[in-house]
Amino acid sequence: MNPQVFREYDIRGVVDRDLDEQFVRRFARAMGAYWAERGVKRVSVGMDARLSSPLFRDILKDGITKSGIHVYDLGLVPTPVMYYSLFRLDLDGGIQITGSHNPADNNGFKIALGKSTIYGSEILKIRGIMERGAVVKGSGSACDYDIVPGYIDDILSRISACPRRLKIIIDPGNGVGGRTAMEIYSRMGMDVKGICLEPDGTFPNHHPDPTTADGVEMLKSEVLRNKADLGIGFDGDADRIGVIDSRGNPVYGDMITTILAREILKSRPGEKIIGEVKCSRVFFDEVRRCGGVPIMARVGHSPMKARLHEENAALAGEMSGHIFFNDRWYGFDDAVYAGARLLEILSAQQDPQAVFDSLPKMHNTPEIRIDCPDEIKFKVVKEFAEYARSTSDECVDIDGVRFTRDGSWGLVRPSNTQPVIVLRFEAQTDEDLSRIEQDTRGYLDRIIRGLS
Repeated sequence: MNPQVFREYDIRGVVDRDLDEQFVRRFARAMGAYWAERGVKRVSVGMDARLSSPLFRDILKDGITKSGIHVYDLGLVPTPVMYYSLFRLDLDGGIQITGSHNPADNNGFKIALGKSTIYGSEILKIRGIMERGAVVKGSGSACDYDIVPGYIDDILSRISACPRRLKIIIDPGNGVGGRTAMEIYSRMGMDVKGICLEPDGTFPNHHPDPTTADGVEMLKSEVLRNKADLGIGFDGDADRIGVIDSRGNPVYGDMITTILAREILKSRPGEKIIGEVKCSRVFFDEVRRCGGVPIMARVGHSPMKARLHEENAALAGEMSGHIFFNDRWYGFDDAVYAGARLLEILSAQQDPQAVFDSLPKMHNTPEIRIDCPDEIKFKVVKEFAEYARSTSDECVDIDGVRFTRDGSWGLVRPSNTQPVIVLRFEAQTDEDLSRIEQDTRGYLDRIIRGLS
């Protein structure tokens, strides 16, 4: 058993190398034991479009029911639909089988206990159960349950009437977000065209990550070709959103969250709004300017969700496109719902593009991922942090290190889901941006070569 598959927020690895039938059987019985120890009686299981997902789903159902737990099989659904089932069906937990935005040969499991996803030490407890081979025996059952119609109706009941019909393009990247997005946005009165709609676990058109240039290239082309008002992209399991404005510019999660926060704070001044360490300075400044209380938090959909509820914040967002609403929603990250809330705002404007144009302009990079083996990535970041503290005006170390230098800032943090180190930079000018990025990359390269 490869211990590296037990990551900070989920369990994830390469199919047939890390995650084979034997592993999933052990995992299913371990989940049965983990849940049974915590009084869990009823759970849901959903899956994405990856080729291994149906087999993994069947193995999970078999192992979990043999632990005395009842399983609601949701079928092929976005991860947020599994989260929704926890509230709608009042369940005790759930699992989504998904490789998220990882390559096609990957798969994994996002796990809920109660109404929240587990992470960190709780993931390691499941690993411990698997290593001990602990089993709880019982006689549970399974049933199919189509929760999608109720989910669609619930979203539409929470969205105000849209004054203007916008022309939009959606791209679920051959993941599982297309069905729900097409119906919801069409019923909102939008003129919707979709590309890469058919769920296909080989991802034949492009990698299902709407935060990368390659992941939104097709969407950008379609927006410009159709003279659309907006393009909305999703990752493979539709819990992350990416946006292309009418000019073909990418709008990252921190700026989407800024737009949403501005609107919420009009009617709810003083609310806490959470961003993470990769977010632009613009996010924190704009939340403060609009009468909100900005909070900087660590990266990660599970800890971000926990922080949202801990602070009783109205909204939280990550640059990666995970956006969490405690305002007119259940507090989990849902890219399709986030898109609906954004369309609600834009449709009320005479010129929707003006909403994006009104954001203060900084020179910044997208997320930059540099390859670094899992075995050394944390050591690399720790060594870089020591360098940053000695050369910077300010350092924040709640997640990796975010350092400020002469008005520019950079971030270096180890990914919790991939063998990479994540970087981001922001500055007042292109020259300053290039300077801080090149210095950081050069020093990191020396550290990695020294530890390899």
